[in-house]
Amino acid sequence: MKFLKTTGRNLRRSPYQAMAAILIMTLTFLVISFFVFLIAGSSQIINYFESKPQVTAFFKDDATQNDINSLKSNLLATHKVSAIKFVSKEDALKIYKQQNKDDPLLLDLVTADVLPSSFEISAVQLEDLNSISDMLKKSQIVSDVIYQKDVVSTLTTWTNAVRQIGFGLILLLSLVSVFIMATIIGMKISQKKEDIEIMRLIGASAWYVRLPFIAEGFFYGVVGSVIGWLIATGVLLWATPFLESFLKGIPVLPASITGLLSLLGLEVLLATIFGVISSFIAVLRYLK
Repeated sequence: MKFLKTTGRNLRRSPYQAMAAILIMTLTFLVISFFVFLIAGSSQIINYFESKPQVTAFFKDDATQNDINSLKSNLLATHKVSAIKFVSKEDALKIYKQQNKDDPLLLDLVTADVLPSSFEISAVQLEDLNSISDMLKKSQIVSDVIYQKDVVSTLTTWTNAVRQIGFGLILLLSLVSVFIMATIIGMKISQKKEDIEIMRLIGASAWYVRLPFIAEGFFYGVVGSVIGWLIATGVLLWATPFLESFLKGIPVLPASITGLLSLLGLEVLLATIFGVISSFIAVLRYLK
């Protein structure tokens, strides 16, 4: 189509402006990609911890099975508990032997009667751990309650902060990129005012004049988003071995190819919207 040829000619005649527009879009989608990786990764980490026993309640020796079953029913009735595992004295001894299998002296000193039975409890949400812990501490048959309050609280706070900062920064960069691209395209329109006036005089329609600039904005958006995604994905794949070692068994990485390609598709769609909006702003302002 002829307007595509016009778009290509516009890009060749002002390469530095085109590079500036692509650069700002690349930066925007590079940041978007990184924050999507962070948010998705932190959500998986929270899901991992939510699926594990987060509270351990040790029972007194005189706790009866009826009392234990009653406590379990009360915990489940709160709808804050996703799973409860009962660990008997015999099970506790098996765990103890497994953990100390290399030290025979410790194995000889401990019997099942010495170790307490317990509940290993997983919460529906990490925020529910405080109330679950308080409920267990009030029970007459519980001798001790253990959970990593500081770790869980820090993880939740950090994740929420990353999400808020990420969304704020993405919104800011998106607005900046739209207005910078609108300015660049507007400058190009200003430089071609005489050509545009001639086209109008010989009967060119408004859309015939506008389409090359809209296609130009589309081009900037798509190219910038693809480059930004490629850089972010390349960094993620390069850093995956180091991150897997740091996370020590938490199943966050490697990222799925399907997920990465889905992110690319969403970013290209978003970039298309940014590019078209930028072009429309410039066209409406300079081609009245």
